[in-house]
Amino acid sequence: MYRPRIIPVLLLKNKGLVKTIKFKNERYIGDPINAVKIFNDLHADELVFLDILASKENRTISVDFIKKVGEEANMPFSVGGGINSISQIKNILAAGAEKVILNTVLGENPAFAKIASKQFGSSTIAACIDVKKNLLGKEKVFIFSGSKVLKYNPVEYAKLLEENGVGEIIIQSMEHDGMMNGYNIELIYKISSEVTVPVVALGGASSIYDMKTVIKNTYCSAVAAGSMFVYHGPRKAVLINMPDKRELFIE
Repeated sequence: MYRPRIIPVLLLKNKGLVKTIKFKNERYIGDPINAVKIFNDLHADELVFLDILASKENRTISVDFIKKVGEEANMPFSVGGGINSISQIKNILAAGAEKVILNTVLGENPAFAKIASKQFGSSTIAACIDVKKNLLGKEKVFIFSGSKVLKYNPVEYAKLLEENGVGEIIIQSMEHDGMMNGYNIELIYKISSEVTVPVVALGGASSIYDMKTVIKNTYCSAVAAGSMFVYHGPRKAVLINMPDKRELFIE
């Protein structure tokens, strides 16, 4: 028996936590450092912080914020948002993050992953691949907070990033984001069956059942979610929470 990693993904906007639906309609959730303290008590495996405005505002996620998280967090954490240089990665890792999560920079220059992984190690470089269907119903990769489409389909893009040294891939279905109706199993299966690096499923989880379903039907090695960890009950009351991780043991 084994239990895959369970990863809360927390979105940052203007120093606060928000939650989106299909990358839109941000709802304020609360203070991020307070959330870290609660996840400490709940024994989260690791955390992910993504600054959703960083790329659009031509900046990177705040190093001061990363230091504050590092001072509070009892678990490893990864960060993403506007990261596009080796010096930024160096500063972010020095501030306490375990990994950086790259998105827009890789869409513009996939070879950047090769440079970064050679300097910091592939286990430190993760990529988040945001996917949704275009007007013709074909799945495409998006960057720049989901506003710019790339020429690649998700599978060929994931393979390209693996070839360039990315050590972990987060697959996010934009159409499932915040919907709490289950992961995009087909998408995650297609990608996780074609790459050898760890794949993290993200987008749509509402329960341990959803997590067990994606683990059993794909080759992903970890499960991540946003709404599931910040909402409680049918009316989506804001409450930082964690499921009983023992329920996710897989035979």
